Amino acid sequence: MEVPVVHLITDRRLASSLPARAAAALRGLPPGIAAIHLREKDLCGLDLLRLARALAAVCRDAGQRLIVNDRLDVALAAGADGAHLPSAGVSPADARRLLGPAALLGVSCHSEADVLRAREGGAGFATFGPVYDTPSKRPYGAPVGVGALRAAARLGLPLVALGGVDPSRVPELRAAGAHGVAAIRAWLIGDDPAGAVRALLGP
Repeated sequence: MEVPVVHLITDRRLASSLPARAAAALRGLPPGIAAIHLREKDLCGLDLLRLARALAAVCRDAGQRLIVNDRLDVALAAGADGAHLPSAGVSPADARRLLGPAALLGVSCHSEADVLRAREGGAGFATFGPVYDTPSKRPYGAPVGVGALRAAARLGLPLVALGGVDPSRVPELRAAGAHGVAAIRAWLIGDDPAGAVRALLGP
């Protein structure tokens, strides 16, 4: 399965209805170009599964992908297109055995060494960052910068840049070798989620 180029990470505190917001954001996009990342760490398993199933239906209708962060069980039960793993957790190899060869499988990476491990473990892509400063990533340390992204991209695993991403930075990230970009606030804040997603696709 082709790795999408725009990854829209959820935060239900920023949207009254994630399924409705996702439907609006994905409207009119070419098939397979975007993925919703369901990342709601504080939800119990049952509530997360309900939300995952609702988002899976939205993504199917729009011809886009649903990726569930951390919870392989929820990804499988909801019929998601894949899962995204933390840098320290279930190995990509074990996740691949559970999800199957066609699933989208990503890993959070912050260094070249992380990317190399993810690639060798069977991941299909990695998120890489935070590239720029962003409030949501400050607890995890300083931004890695565009130079680190450029070096990690040479390892050949498709990288999705995250951390402080906005449309003005997409050309720089693509020039550094990013396969795609990930965002939270860019698609959840404002009155035109579809326009925000199109802007993240870049020129």
